[in-house]
Amino acid sequence: MSKLYIVPTPIGNLQDLTLRSLDRLKEVNTILAEDSRKTRILLAHYGIEKKTHPYHAFNEHKVVEALVERIKNGESMALVTDAGTPSISDPGFLLIRSCLAHGVDVECLPGPTAFIPALVNSGLPSDRFCFEGFLPHKKGRNKRLSQLRDETRTMIFYESPHRLIKTLQQLAECLGEDRSSSISRELTKIHEETIRGTLSELINHFQNHPVKGEFVIVVEGNKGK
Repeated sequence: MSKLYIVPTPIGNLQDLTLRSLDRLKEVNTILAEDSRKTRILLAHYGIEKKTHPYHAFNEHKVVEALVERIKNGESMALVTDAGTPSISDPGFLLIRSCLAHGVDVECLPGPTAFIPALVNSGLPSDRFCFEGFLPHKKGRNKRLSQLRDETRTMIFYESPHRLIKTLQQLAECLGEDRSSSISRELTKIHEETIRGTLSELINHFQNHPVKGEFVIVVEGNKGK
């Protein structure tokens, strides 16, 4: 059946691919990959020989209409990113929206995403939370931070190594350096670790330790007075 399948892929450990996701990758006609080189590593690990088509942030506006037409004409496709669930801080939203607008079936499979284990590992309240993903690099960054000053839910951010300390410093300046927080890095990989403490303590830690890997920052919400 022609359909777009949203297939989450492991964020580190290749064994985290679900059996259902594995079946879909074997069954579809085409796999849309953010980086074909990384996707082929996953496919080779499971012995899957399948053609891939590039779909990433730099070409999605150009190819989305053609891909929708191909699915409408009977082709089944699986959308994957380098790691995690497509459309969560990764390409996917434009294609999903276009498929739905044209009456094309979309099915999202459950699977890996980095912020859930980071949230649970943090020890901070997980009954209510907001996912912020990557903060704007420049324009709108200060405005976004100021909007979060009174946020009462636990907040979750993604960050890259070269921006980590700067982001922690800005969070401390805006939210208060004594705000309880947690940072998880290299989730599901050999060097996975979670560091917990106040924003001030986390800044001090990473100023004195190598900043390597992909990071998820979890910050306590505003408790009020």
